[in-house]
Amino acid sequence: MQPKFLLIAGGAALGLATPAAAQMDHSNMPGMKMPPSNTPAVKKPAAKKPAAKKPAATKPVARKASPKPAARSTPRVKAGSGAKPAASRSAKPPVGGPAVADPHAGHDMSAMPGMNMPEAKPDASSGHDMSAMPGAMQGMDHGSMPGMGQSSGAMQGMPGHGMGSMPSATGAAMIGTNLQAGTAPPPPIPTDRAADQVYSAAAMAHSQQHLRSMHGGQNFSQVIFNLAEVQIRDGRDAYRWDGSAWYGGDVNRLVLKTEGEGNFGRSLERAELQALYARAIGPYTDFQAGIRYDFKPNPSRVYATVGFESLAPGFFDVEGALFLSSKGDVLGRVEGYYDQRITQRLILQPRVEAEFAAQDVPADRIGSGLSDIELGLRLRYEVKREFAPYIGVSYERRVGRSARFAREDGEDAISTSLVLGIRTWF
Repeated sequence: MQPKFLLIAGGAALGLATPAAAQMDHSNMPGMKMPPSNTPAVKKPAAKKPAAKKPAATKPVARKASPKPAARSTPRVKAGSGAKPAASRSAKPPVGGPAVADPHAGHDMSAMPGMNMPEAKPDASSGHDMSAMPGAMQGMDHGSMPGMGQSSGAMQGMPGHGMGSMPSATGAAMIGTNLQAGTAPPPPIPTDRAADQVYSAAAMAHSQQHLRSMHGGQNFSQVIFNLAEVQIRDGRDAYRWDGSAWYGGDVNRLVLKTEGEGNFGRSLERAELQALYARAIGPYTDFQAGIRYDFKPNPSRVYATVGFESLAPGFFDVEGALFLSSKGDVLGRVEGYYDQRITQRLILQPRVEAEFAAQDVPADRIGSGLSDIELGLRLRYEVKREFAPYIGVSYERRVGRSARFAREDGEDAISTSLVLGIRTWF
């Protein structure tokens, strides 16, 4: 009867070990912190004692009854309390049977990287700390793994995954566009042409000269009259002109200037012509030098002339000149005007002109210092850019000794005129 007793005791021990393994404590296993279930704990019934077979009709032998397993008294841990249940169980294996050992007891799994799971995550793979797994994530698409993040800092803890240390295709470090400038000299400018194989050197030289002249080296010309007007005064109407012509290129030009005035019914009072060489000394300034010849008043005079023309900041046209006569007289002139566009065709032009003399010139009725000043305001309408009639007002005054010369000749030192004229160029 002894073997049957051992068989019954072993079956009872195996029945008790199976539910104990199912309820084993996994809380001490790193990465196995699973959220607690919301369902109430169900107490499992104790294992039933298997029915003993009746012995044969012989003298009965007293047998020791197997003790029943005690009910488990280990309380369940509430979620979020942080307390861990005891690792050991109160249930003891039956007497006489072998003790069944817990296969996970005493195993320290805290050093297993990547098993720290959060308590509640909708995605099972989200929040895994994989920063300590060297080489485990090599070659994986980190952008598609949930919980890995897209920031550059998320990959810094993973050896071999720092973006700054990723080698390029050529083996050099990836540093973006922060590359050093090249120090190699530029390639030489080609001097040969395909046409040199067909045409002679003389023909090619002529074609190159023609090409240069047609692309910046050509000459131009223009004739313009800024003033061509009639001055309506009290009792004595007059006329006046001021124009110029030039021929040349962008740097060197030949310039002709002329201006004069007179009264209707009387002889010409003043007329002059200047022949000047102009050279550009800046993008907006020309230096001019030449001669000036006065036809009127008599006697005529010849002057050496040095001057300039410039487009000053603000689009003010400014001209100035010094004149040295054959008699040693020194004169000066400054004028300026500004085109204020009211519309694309209607333009208002204020104008000022002043003349100076270093000494008295009685023959020309000119006094020393500031001799004459003229202020004008003209409004023109451009029928075409080349043709623009205008109307305006002009104020002239002789100053100092020039005014005294005018009064001695029976003329007014001050005059105001209504002007009607045409500005034209071609």
